Amino acid sequence: MSENLRKDHGALMDQIYQHTRHIYDLSRKFFLFGRDRLLRELALKPGERVCEVGCGTARNLIVLARRYPEAKVCGFDASSAMLETAAANLARAKMTGIPLVQAYAEDFDPERMLPADYAPLDRFVFSYCLTMIPDWRAALDRAWAMLPNGGGLSVVDFGDLAAWPAPLRRAFFAFLAAFHVRPDPGIHAWALELADAEVEQTCIFGGYAILTLAKKKPL
Repeated sequence: MSENLRKDHGALMDQIYQHTRHIYDLSRKFFLFGRDRLLRELALKPGERVCEVGCGTARNLIVLARRYPEAKVCGFDASSAMLETAAANLARAKMTGIPLVQAYAEDFDPERMLPADYAPLDRFVFSYCLTMIPDWRAALDRAWAMLPNGGGLSVVDFGDLAAWPAPLRRAFFAFLAAFHVRPDPGIHAWALELADAEVEQTCIFGGYAILTLAKKKPL
């Protein structure tokens, strides 16, 4: 992504979330299904380092830090407005030691952007963010390339709603488009094309969402 496109995307995310970030967690719990299952199934080991891409309000980071207190948790987001809310939420939760970074998934550099003891990262989490990232493939490729052997990448995001009646499917996609969310079947096919991965996928609510767990095969 060019520098101008990055700036445009960051500005768009700030515009979208400038006001809605204050009610984001309250409203999203009714339709961002599968997030908590993803967090449970991470099963982090003590000392493992996990980064959430598009961490938003830090809701997931707080859940992870409480569930896996001996893991190292961090996150980044393109939206400076969202990061303000994330920092406030972490402060209220007394978790100010969790690093937050403003960055873009396509060129995120943990060695340069995070404290030294957070690199290399062992896990990446993508929770309902890839359908808002213009070059989602570059974001996934970047994360996968940084993972060590045995590292993992977890994704939950909107699917194709294949089992839904066509009128409901069209209406829901129109609703998502109003928030610049663009479901793409390729997001969920990406992991299945990896030659060096063990992949598990779960379909949620008739294709409403897909949960993907991809683990890099050890040498």
